[in-house]
Amino acid sequence: MRNVQHLRGVLLSAAIMIAVVSVGSTLAWAQITQISIVVDENGHGMISGSLGLQPLSFSIIPDPGPGGKPNALAYNLMNPPSLMRGDIILFEQSFLQSDLLRFDPSTGGGTLFFYSNPNAGEETGALADIGLPTGLNTNAIGLEEVPLAQGLGAIYTPTAAQPGFVGGSPVPVTYTFISERLSIPEPASLFLLLTGGTILLGLGVLRGRT
Repeated sequence: MRNVQHLRGVLLSAAIMIAVVSVGSTLAWAQITQISIVVDENGHGMISGSLGLQPLSFSIIPDPGPGGKPNALAYNLMNPPSLMRGDIILFEQSFLQSDLLRFDPSTGGGTLFFYSNPNAGEETGALADIGLPTGLNTNAIGLEEVPLAQGLGAIYTPTAAQPGFVGGSPVPVTYTFISERLSIPEPASLFLLLTGGTILLGLGVLRGRT
């Protein structure tokens, strides 16, 4: 009899814990309006997460996509659920292709490759300065570079079926691609850019809800 009562007590405690976690998660998700990710051509990437502002890890790895290079700068996007494959081509005002951002859901659970095509006579040195891939994904769109607080680049919020769209996210995911920096990024400026005064959850948390 005591064993039965003990078992009932354990089950009741577990049920209460699950209920508390569920309510807490619901309240947290109700406050989310956007997820923001910032990356540049030299391995500086940030995402705001449930544990606070966090850096995105990067590596130099082969890109298995069309015309991909063996030494591409790759950001780990922390397992975004249902990431849409595709390419973003950044154009300079002269309509020259300057950079390419490639989303690959198959590599590392979700990877963003960053390619840069240095202008003629421009010094190379950034990790992404290896030229552009020789091929494109069929799902590709173009964006024009614009002046940003950090330099030149583009701000992009994909919709369904566009490259980089996260199908398992209940809120929009906005990317800031910095193709040319004016200076080395400081954590304080990245924090303001990413959060906008609001605590946001990272993509790693989203995967747990699928």
